[in-house]
Amino acid sequence: MNINIRPYYAEGSKTLAFETVEQLGWRTPDQVVIPMASGSLLTKIWKGLHEMKALGLVDDVRTKINGAQAEGCSPISTAFKAGRDFFKPVKPKTIAKSLAIGNPADGYYALKATAESKGSMDMVSDDEVVEGIKLLGQTEGIFAETAGGVTIGVLQKLVKQGTIKKSDVTVAYITGNGLKTQEAVIDAVGRPHRIQPSLVSFEQTFKIGKHGGGV
Repeated sequence: MNINIRPYYAEGSKTLAFETVEQLGWRTPDQVVIPMASGSLLTKIWKGLHEMKALGLVDDVRTKINGAQAEGCSPISTAFKAGRDFFKPVKPKTIAKSLAIGNPADGYYALKATAESKGSMDMVSDDEVVEGIKLLGQTEGIFAETAGGVTIGVLQKLVKQGTIKKSDVTVAYITGNGLKTQEAVIDAVGRPHRIQPSLVSFEQTFKIGKHGGGV
């Protein structure tokens, strides 16, 4: 089944744009960073923002669309950085399994939407994906799966490059829960403590971990 040809998937994806506009007080953000697998989510968020304008709910769409991929599967970002309007299929090799589509069905349209918005694209290594997951957890208390690490990693790159300014209202889309991809970070964050379902067991473990620096 190809999710790109199912209308309910496309219509559902647009709600991310609708919620963004509503939560920002009925205005569009200056920048968005969106993880790309097939490229469909990026194109639908772009479409959703313009539908809000068509309905008169926002005055204008000045949002720059930025796409994020992992280096081990980055056909769309690679094409963008090379200045091409077409991509070359690749064989995925990355821990970001949810984004590992080597022949993205909406790749062409993702490139087009990003160019139209005067946005950008970039990619991050697997190590940077893990660092992105850790940073999001440490600063926001959000445990994201690998696609979220890709989004945060690329967001960092775009900020360092000056593509995204500190003054820009920027939305980074975190699309999955980290419980789905625990294997990606288990060696980077340490293994969890297992306890019995009792307060005594918790207190004993907490005391050991606190003194050992592990909790």
